[in-house]
Amino acid sequence: MRLLLAAVAVTLALVGCTPVADPDAPSDAPAAADDTVRLLGQLTVAKAGSMKGYSRARFPHWRDAGKNCDVRDTVLQRDGESIKLSGCNVVGGRWYSEYDKRTFSDPADLDVDHMVPLANAWRSGADKWDDERRGDFANDLTRPQLLAVSASSNRAKGDQDPSEWQPSNRDYWCTYAQSWIAVKSYWRLSVTTAEKATLTDMLDTCPAQKP
Repeated sequence: MRLLLAAVAVTLALVGCTPVADPDAPSDAPAAADDTVRLLGQLTVAKAGSMKGYSRARFPHWRDAGKNCDVRDTVLQRDGESIKLSGCNVVGGRWYSEYDKRTFSDPADLDVDHMVPLANAWRSGADKWDDERRGDFANDLTRPQLLAVSASSNRAKGDQDPSEWQPSNRDYWCTYAQSWIAVKSYWRLSVTTAEKATLTDMLDTCPAQKP
């Protein structure tokens, strides 16, 4: 699967584009996502916070990542095959949407999904951040936070957490839960009781670990 599950820094070598720098990691940030159950157990459980003061503008994106491209182009290039460029802009290629098992050749049919939606992050702790840190979160190319998927699946997801929405592709549930937990763990965002219970159930779909 193209989505990286590691919570450590991964260098992206993309033609004509320079990845956005990551914010400084907390000293106790998880080094890997292979012990996802442990990471889930360490997340703070709390009620969803208020949406007061929220707007997408409080999470500045997409940042510049080259001459004429931005983080969206970077993700489209990373997640696709047979990529066609006009300068640094992605204008064609082939993409597989993990959420619904659909394939696309027109980048206009794709959205770059925030694994943990911006509004969900706001309700789970990002309301306390400044806009610079929120921008770091919204443009995070290192954690499994950004993924090219079908526009229809991304818009069906909206700002819902896993207790409210899961990909129709059940084969992706394990990766989805691992990715969600890795992002929330690194950024120290809380989960609700229902969210944690659903993530636990989704992790049950993961292949058994070999001893």
